[in-house]
This record gives sequence, C-alpha cells and structure tokens, in this order.
Amino acid sequence: MSCCAPGTEAALELERTRQSGPSNEELLLASRALDANLRQSDFSVPGIHCGVCIRTIENGLNALPMVDHARVNLSTRRVSVIWSPALGQPSTIVDTLQALGYAAHLFDFGETGEDKTLSVLLRSVAVAGFASANIMLLSVSVWSGAEAATRDLFHWISALIAVPTLAYSGRIFFRSALSALRHGRLNMDVPISLAVVLAFAMSLYETANSGEHAYFDASVTLLFFLLIGRTLDHVMREKARSAVKGLARLSPRGAIVLQADGSREFLPVDDIAAGMNILLAAGDRIPVDARVLKGTSDLDCSLVNGENLPQTVSKGSVIRAGTLNLTGPLTIEALAPASQSFLAEMMHLMESAENGKAGYRRIADRAADLYAPVVHIIALLSFVGWLIVSGDWHYSLYIAIAVLIITCPCALGLAVPVVQVVAAGRLFENGIMVKDGAAMERLAEADAVVFDKTGTLTLGRPRLVNGDGISPQHLRIAAILGKHSRHPYSQALAGLKPEEGEAGFGSFREIPGAGIEAENNGVLYRLGRADWAIGNKDEQNDQDLNLEGGQAILSADGAFLAAFLFEDRLRSDAASTIAMLKTMELPVEIISGDRAGAVARLAGILGIADFKSGVLPEQKAAHIAQLSAQGRKVLMVGDGLNDAPALVSAHVSMAPASAADVGRNAADFVFLHESLSAVTIARSISLKAGRLIRQNFALAIAYNLVAVPAAILGYATPLVAALAMSSSSIIVVLNALRLRLAGRPIAGTAKDSSGSPVDTEQAKAAMMEAGF
Repeated sequence: MSCCAPGTEAALELERTRQSGPSNEELLLASRALDANLRQSDFSVPGIHCGVCIRTIENGLNALPMVDHARVNLSTRRVSVIWSPALGQPSTIVDTLQALGYAAHLFDFGETGEDKTLSVLLRSVAVAGFASANIMLLSVSVWSGAEAATRDLFHWISALIAVPTLAYSGRIFFRSALSALRHGRLNMDVPISLAVVLAFAMSLYETANSGEHAYFDASVTLLFFLLIGRTLDHVMREKARSAVKGLARLSPRGAIVLQADGSREFLPVDDIAAGMNILLAAGDRIPVDARVLKGTSDLDCSLVNGENLPQTVSKGSVIRAGTLNLTGPLTIEALAPASQSFLAEMMHLMESAENGKAGYRRIADRAADLYAPVVHIIALLSFVGWLIVSGDWHYSLYIAIAVLIITCPCALGLAVPVVQVVAAGRLFENGIMVKDGAAMERLAEADAVVFDKTGTLTLGRPRLVNGDGISPQHLRIAAILGKHSRHPYSQALAGLKPEEGEAGFGSFREIPGAGIEAENNGVLYRLGRADWAIGNKDEQNDQDLNLEGGQAILSADGAFLAAFLFEDRLRSDAASTIAMLKTMELPVEIISGDRAGAVARLAGILGIADFKSGVLPEQKAAHIAQLSAQGRKVLMVGDGLNDAPALVSAHVSMAPASAADVGRNAADFVFLHESLSAVTIARSISLKAGRLIRQNFALAIAYNLVAVPAAILGYATPLVAALAMSSSSIIVVLNALRLRLAGRPIAGTAKDSSGSPVDTEQAKAAMMEAGF
C-alpha cells in the first residue's frame, strides 16, 4: 500500500487555492490567540499521506521566522502552526505550503460529512477492477494459443481499455508523483507510478511490434491491487480514529439564541459567542460551555464524569459542551465560543495524540527519508544486474518493476502513528485524554509515581465541619476571599454565599502554595496556611493550630481570627490503584502542601511509606528534579496551581479534568472520570502500545528482509509484489487494532512497605471511618 505526497484531489485543491486562497483577514479571524505574542492556525492539507510529507511540511514551515512551531497530524491531514503576528502575515504559511506542493485551506473541526477521499478511492477501485477483469479475459484467449492476428487485435483492445483506466484510476498516484517531482522531491508514489507506467509502456511497445507478450493485464491488475491496499489503509485509519469522530458528532450544528429584543434565531455553533443566551429543549445537546440562567433539568454528563446517573442542574450551574439535556427546558448563557469549549479541548487532545516525536517516531521518519533514493538505486541495480546475466531487457525491466513496488516502506511508516491513534482512542474510552503520542512512550518508561494529596488522591471537594463554632462575620470574610481562589478549601468556603457583597475588599492576590489575601480599609486579610497567614510563631502556638484535620487559617494583619477545619474523601478506587501500582513494582509516594497529620493519616491508610507534607510548589519541583537526578523516571499526578512546576519537571504527568487550567495544560494526560484507576489504565495501555509498536517494527523489517531479496532474485512478479506490499501495511494496521481488544487492568494483591498484603476493602472501610 503506498504512501505519498499530494494525491487524489490534492492537485485540484492546489489549483483552486492558487486562484482564490483565504485572505489575511480570514486567516487571522480563524486563528486563536495563545498568549500576547503567539497565535495558532489549523489547516486542512489533503495531500498529506506519509512520513515524507510530514517531514517536508514541518521542515518547510519551521524554517519561517514567523513560525514558532509547526506540527502535522497524519490521520486528520491537519497542520497546526503556532506563529507570531509581529513577524509575518498568516498568508505566508499558506504560500509556503503551496510552494512545497500542498494545497491548504482552513481546518473544519466539526466536519463530519461525506468522506470524499473514500468515494474517490472506491470509484477508482471499481474502474480498475472492471478493466482488469476484461483485460484478463482477453489475455486468457491469447494464452490459449490465439493466432498472431487475433493476438495483436486482443492486445490493441487491451491497450484501449488500459489507457482510460490508468488515466482515471491511476491519477491518485500520478498526481502525487508529478507534484513531488515538480518540486524537486522523490516520494513513495514516484516508484509506484514509475512501475505502472513502465509495465504499460513495455506492453505498448510489444503490441506495436507484434510481440508475443504484452503486460496490459499486469499493469491494470497491479493498479487494482494497489488501490485496494490504499482503500483498506484509509478505511482502517478512519476506524482507528473513530473516537475523534464520535466526539465531533456530539457537537450540535447550532442552537436557538435569544436576542436582546426577545426574538429567537438559530445560529450555527461556530457563530455562538460568549455572553449569548441560548434556549435548550429536552433532548438537545449543550453546544458550548455555559451557565444555567433559568430552569431545572437532568443532564447526561457521562462524557465529563463517566457517571451513568443523570446530574441535576439549576440556576447557576456550569455545564459542559457535549452533555445531553434530558428532562426540562433550560435557558443558558454561553461562557466561551465552541472552539474553546470542553468538547473542543478533548478533540484537540485526541488529535494531537498522534503527534510527538518519540524515539520510535524519529526512527520511522529517518527510514522514510532514506526510502526514495534507496529504492530507485536498488531497482536500477537489479535491472542492470539481470540485463548482464540474462541479456533479456524485457525480463530485467520486469524484475525492476517488481522491486519498485515491493520495497515501499509503508508498513514502517505506519508502525508508530497507527498505534498511537488506536491507543489514544482506547484511552478515551476509559475517560483519559493524552496530549502527545510521545507521552505514552514516557509513561511506559516511568519507574516511580508521586501523588499530590488534595484534589488528586482525594476528590478536592472538602466540607467545612466546624462552621457552627465560627462567627458569621469571619465566615463572611472567608467566603469573600474564597471566591477568588481555585483551592478546594477556598471553594468550600465560597459556597457559603455571604448575603452581603464584597464592598470594601480589593487587591485580591493568590499565592500558590500559601493562600489568598485581600485588603479592606487598610487591613490585610489572609486565608491559607498557618505559617503564612500568621507570621508570629508564638501566636500559632497560643492558638493550638497543630490540628489533625485539614485546615485554613483566617488572619487580619497577621493576627489570628479563625481556623476552618475540613474533611475530604478519597477518589474512587484509590486503594486498589495504589495496590495495582505496587504489583507493578513502582515505588509510590505522596508530596503535599497539607499539614503533616492529614498527610500521614492518609498515607497510613493507603500503605504508602514515603510521604512529604507542608511542601511548597518550588519544593515539589525540586523533589522531582532530585528523583530524576537519581535516575528515576517519575510519573507525577497532581491537580493544583501549586503542582504545575512539578508536573512540568516530571518525566511524564497526569491531572484530573477538575484541575486548575495551569495544571491541565502542564500535564501530559488528563483523566475525566472520578476514579483514580485512570493512572493504572493509562500505564497498562501505554505498555501494550509500546509492545505493539515494537512488533510492528519487527513485522516491517521482516517483510523487507524477505520480500526485497525475493523480488531482486526474480521470485516475485509485479502482481505478487503489489499484493505483498499491500498486505504488509494491512497486517501492521490490524496488529495495531488489537489494542482495541485490551481490557481494563485488574488489580492484584499488593504489599505494603513491610511486605504484608494490602486488603483494599479493609483500606476502603478505614478511609470511610477516617472521614475520607
């Protein structure tokens, strides 16, 4: 099965784009801001088919001064470019792609219509199959001993059938090859096209000279098998990324928007902006992330939290794009456009999973770069060698054609990306998003696991337990401060909803790992850690703040006002997850900014011997760096703003979807469900993906070690070569699809630090008794 540069409809796309490409204004409007200096644009490039295409486009775009980074996704044929508006116009990117020979237009993230490429392939296969069957019938008559005049007539009829067939069905390969040659490159379709054209030309020469042998049946049947291989390749690639398509189908085409004058208008989902009011009926999917303004209903939120039970929402509830409104009408306010929604973020993560220059991917890319010149040299040497040995240029050319076809390294080119796509789909089915295909390789290499406590091992939804003993005034101040922080304790206090507003409060500032502060009438109020909120150690001792449970301290100008005590509960399957990690012989530790008593109590329940408490963000990152210096490859699992430096420092990292934006952006994996079993599931799938990639490499290398010498020695005809080449790619893809059969990992018996078995059910009971 061949891979190539621009093909199929790419040449027509290129001409249309040259005539009327998107303007700078349109490109700028379609791009999205990443920060004050960088923007990202996404382009659909139909001509991308293989590793050579990826390397050509990425190298060409990354050479532009305005481009910070360019990345190609093979399955979606999407090019993501991060660029600086200060250094150039976005049309330069499109012009560069055209100069490289690739048509480009803006990528449609919600496109789920007809698969035009598959339609073209199926029509081409049908034409080639019909023609090859008819030419084969004529060839049988010739082989049966037809007279010279009849033989010549049948050969000319075969030529008349072959010419339009090659022109129509072969255009997929020919356009790709011509485009590459026109831009001074060789790609994987050049030898394929050369082999088909040589077989036809040799047959036409024989026919014109009344030769006994013609190979029209070989050239057309060869094309037929090559098209079958490419069609199967396309179908299986689409099957591998079915999870992404499933996500796209969860996004509605549009919604009814309530205008300021009370009128209603149906707008496409891409036209919905933040602040618009949307009317939803029962059975509608949520088009964008939004807040409920009016109404009460039940939502199917399984996409977000993995729970099958409906979730009740009412005024003030925040809902996510892609969830399903089940029971009642709602009026909602859009919080962000569709391109920045929770659903769009998941689709971006899924598509980016195929990218990433892991070690395996770099090997495949280097092989693709070497392919084109090497295969032509081998074919030429085969032709010359057989011509010297046999003196028959017909047979020598026949051998060279077989070598050109059979040496296609498509199986090697598919070995890595197809496994990454299938693995990303498998992870998504378990509620796990991966940002980069290389992250799976790093997760498989991890040999130590470090957990944050609050919001990671626990759900991060603490409950205030001593509210009755705190004055209403102090509760009001704490609630005001809590509204301006993402910390779970702050959010629990913010939920108290003080009746009075925030009059007089200002200069809110959150200190990662410490707390939140604000001023009111010249008084500095702080809510957070005791050693930060109260600078006086003697006062800390006087107030007896060394408490067992989780706590936050409220102070005014460093003077103690109140201590808020909380209880939290562990994530689902926390005990069994720790047990499973121990069966994998991975050392586990906890590193938390919480108080020593709370961390020690949790570590004891879970049987974790190594833990650190009262750790600041920079200390977490330093501890990860220390483990790395000892040769450890650390998996860091954390959720908060204070975990971001450690997540970045770790060899690989995970965060729950409930994490702060900075934490999610820093993590390599994001798990959507409440269960902590996502850690072991992701590692299990990553290990299996690594094994499948190595198996694919072995299959591809074994194929070339057997097939290439067979073709050179004359044991493989062009037809056999076409079948072998297509089969090798199909086998690699089918091997990757085995990952879809992988089941959920089953926790085994684990041992604690003393070597005794851990009873996970007993651990769960202990957690419940302890208030987790």
